[in-house]
Amino acid sequence: MRDAVRARKNAIAAVSKERTERPAPVRRTVKEVYEEYCAGGRSDRAFQTKRKQDCIWNNHLRKKFGNRFVDEISSAEVVDYLSKLYYKDGYAFQYVESFLKMFYLFFGQAYSRNYLDVDTYNKLCTNKNTKIHMPKLRTDDDTDIVAFSREELDKLDEYFKGKSTETAYLLGRYCGLRINETFGLRWDHVDFEAETITIDRQMSYQNGLIKLIGPKTIHSNRTIIMCENLKQFLWDKKLQRDEDMIRLKEVRMQNRRQIDDLNGKKAFSTDLVTCLPNGRIQTVNSIKFPSREIKQKLGINFKYHHLRHTFGTLMAEMNTPTHLLCNQMGHANIHVTQRYYIAISKSGKEILKGILDKL
Repeated sequence: MRDAVRARKNAIAAVSKERTERPAPVRRTVKEVYEEYCAGGRSDRAFQTKRKQDCIWNNHLRKKFGNRFVDEISSAEVVDYLSKLYYKDGYAFQYVESFLKMFYLFFGQAYSRNYLDVDTYNKLCTNKNTKIHMPKLRTDDDTDIVAFSREELDKLDEYFKGKSTETAYLLGRYCGLRINETFGLRWDHVDFEAETITIDRQMSYQNGLIKLIGPKTIHSNRTIIMCENLKQFLWDKKLQRDEDMIRLKEVRMQNRRQIDDLNGKKAFSTDLVTCLPNGRIQTVNSIKFPSREIKQKLGINFKYHHLRHTFGTLMAEMNTPTHLLCNQMGHANIHVTQRYYIAISKSGKEILKGILDKL
């Protein structure tokens, strides 16, 4: 108790000292704060992150908040704005969360540059009772993990068999790769002897150019295990590739594309696992046509990322240890992985019913 009292007294003294010593805040508009952040505060952000921030700023926030002084915006005003976006304008909950992050960015940048005093910053971003927050999730909003049933997987297996996108499909189905990781996978990262695949880059569009960049997060950089089905498929594909390098040498040389790789190096489209036999590159857009056709012909709302959900859910149903699944999925937080154990798929319901029937 004495330690707690002493710590509280020291904390109060530190805050009082900061208020006394910190110079009076300089007033800046939200536009000035964001421009200052763009100029020197986000050099470590990924290209897609910068693009998303600029999109939200230019299409939504600049007009409404750009000319406002950052210290005159209240927590209630922000919460009301987020609620309008979600409840009235119909934006997805996850998309509205991006707006919340932008406001935290504004206020954090402003506080670090002394454009906000400590009390105002605490009210906006720290105090549990007053800080800006997301509106309550609607009861009818579906944010659950979407996974394909066994029957749907059988139909998808049949649909993709022999098609040019079969490799990409199987990497999602049997490894749970993100779509950018799938199309950025190189042959020299597939180890048939160790039965592993190393994920250390992903494909990205940047200013109209296709590039290989670092993975989404530091934990996305991982080595995963291949199942026997995928290993055999990739081995057969590699043998066919070796033949194509001789049989279609001139065509492949003509069609291959040079793309930027990590660390300023160059790579060719023929280095990628999803490359077509004639050397042409495949990208994330290669999945668009199959997605439309699957919906029309099979009645399945196919999204490539749902293969990742399905992989995680099936692995969880088979009682895969959480830490192993966390590594396989490339999650930074084990609580994200645990969502797959909470998700109830059709087969999961059957397992649960079988257990309940034994009561």
